[in-house]
Amino acid sequence: MITVTHLTVAYDDLVAVADVSLQVPPGYVLAVSGPSGAGKSSLLWAIAGAVAVKSGTVAVDGLEIVDRPGAAAHGVVLIPQGNGLARVLTARENLSMPLLAKDKLPGGGEERDEALGSIDEIIDAALADVGLEESGNHLVEELSGGEQQRVAVARGLAQRGKVILADESTSELDSTNRERVLELLRAEADRGAAVIIATHDPNVAAGADGHALMDEGRLTWERQL
Repeated sequence: MITVTHLTVAYDDLVAVADVSLQVPPGYVLAVSGPSGAGKSSLLWAIAGAVAVKSGTVAVDGLEIVDRPGAAAHGVVLIPQGNGLARVLTARENLSMPLLAKDKLPGGGEERDEALGSIDEIIDAALADVGLEESGNHLVEELSGGEQQRVAVARGLAQRGKVILADESTSELDSTNRERVLELLRAEADRGAAVIIATHDPNVAAGADGHALMDEGRLTWERQL
């Protein structure tokens, strides 16, 4: 369960998120849309513990999120806009880093579902899910923009988080791969994750369980969860 309570995020005098409250239960997908600069990314990054909040709280399953390491340890996965990949590493290496880091967290190795197999097997499955099973050993800089975006999605999904935050994760994809990624995010919700997608795409918003609009940092509901 994602619980955001009276959340405000500000960068000096610029208020990016203004007194936002929402809840996303496990098994649900929420789409957040709005113009560029409306605060969508800041909202997701605050939920991920990646930016400091001015006031209010974010909690996942009752645990307050205060920083990125704590959020990651609690299963909050962020798929960032612009993919956030290390361009000098291969696709496989980019997927492996958060999985190896998770094993080193307290309890991390115990929490990983052994039924999913080894890290190599998890990576193979994630790349196959996004249609890049033949591209794992390619450097990120050798991949197209759409392929890089799919690697970023695969990296996020491989972590099997309690919370999946996808920030414009279909913006560079053709219709076939956009549908593929949306189906994968829906599958994450079906296994029990709470999913939030920031998007400009009305088709993405229409396919979500709920749809919120952001404008000048304020959130209103187009369709409640």
